[in-house]
Amino acid sequence: MRRGVLIFIVVNLLIVAFLVRNVFTLLTLLVEDASEDAIHRTDFPSADSGSPETRPQIIPKIIHQTYINESIPPQWVEPRQSCLELHPDYEYMLWTNEKSREFIATEYPWFLETFDGYKYPIQRADSIRYFILSHYGGTYIDLDDGCQQRLDPLLSYPAWVRRTKPTGISNDAMGSVPQHPFFLRVIESLQAYDRSWLLPYITVMYSTGPLFLSVIWKEYMGQSRDAERVRVLMPEEYNGTPWSFFTHNVGNSWHGADAQLIFWMLRYWVLLTVVGFTLAGVVGFCMWSVYGRLLVAGQYRFRARGSSPSRRRPLSIMPNFLRRISSKTSISSDEEIGRKSEGYFD
Repeated sequence: MRRGVLIFIVVNLLIVAFLVRNVFTLLTLLVEDASEDAIHRTDFPSADSGSPETRPQIIPKIIHQTYINESIPPQWVEPRQSCLELHPDYEYMLWTNEKSREFIATEYPWFLETFDGYKYPIQRADSIRYFILSHYGGTYIDLDDGCQQRLDPLLSYPAWVRRTKPTGISNDAMGSVPQHPFFLRVIESLQAYDRSWLLPYITVMYSTGPLFLSVIWKEYMGQSRDAERVRVLMPEEYNGTPWSFFTHNVGNSWHGADAQLIFWMLRYWVLLTVVGFTLAGVVGFCMWSVYGRLLVAGQYRFRARGSSPSRRRPLSIMPNFLRRISSKTSISSDEEIGRKSEGYFD
């Protein structure tokens, strides 16, 4: 019984350890606040102060954006124009579907099959931004993000991304020098994460989207040196305040109906986590009860069958000639004992 209990406990511990190991990075993202690498308002001079930016600018003055073609939808013309007007000295590069595929085929042919094989167009729009930042450097901005301040202060960091809620980082605004180790790692990881999950939203988010980028970022930050770390633009510096760099406008969301379920789960993730662990405990207790009863029943059955058959088995399988020898030996032994007894009494 004790051996069976030990085996049961060991097997369950191995299962739990395997599951925790595979989702450990996701679990740590739930408590990651990115405060260690945060970019705050106090890190650079205010736009109203008139003080020039004195730090060296190492990110190239390039703004990258992506769209299907060069016909920008009306709702995004104004946000796009705000960035162009604030940065007349920046190079502007619009990556259409055709230009993106041509770029991948020319510069990264090893990725072309994966690029063409993506099920959802947003996956190609996600992946191309990582390649162009790694290749050219510069700043990537989604078309539904407008510019409220000049981006010059952000050019002083080797690489930066923005914090998102409830956890992790987003890929709608980010900057980098060419060949930064983080974005090199990102593009090298894309093929390994190219998997289809049950829901389209999860498939996109975890293969090329913000969740994928957050996982790679979390792993990278645990191994990178100080000079190669990625700085994080906090929500107030991103948008929503007078000193924010960006404004967020209405976008043509690729989210489907399944995304509403995910958003609901994110809103109540603490409750769902508690419920999940409770259900796991109940299932484990039920499995333990069933296993214990089966083990006890098996032992009783073994004992019931193990006593009488074991005594009869030698006789039932004993060959006939051995039985004869055994019988003769028994008779001769009885005669010899009888003779000895008669001599004793005489």
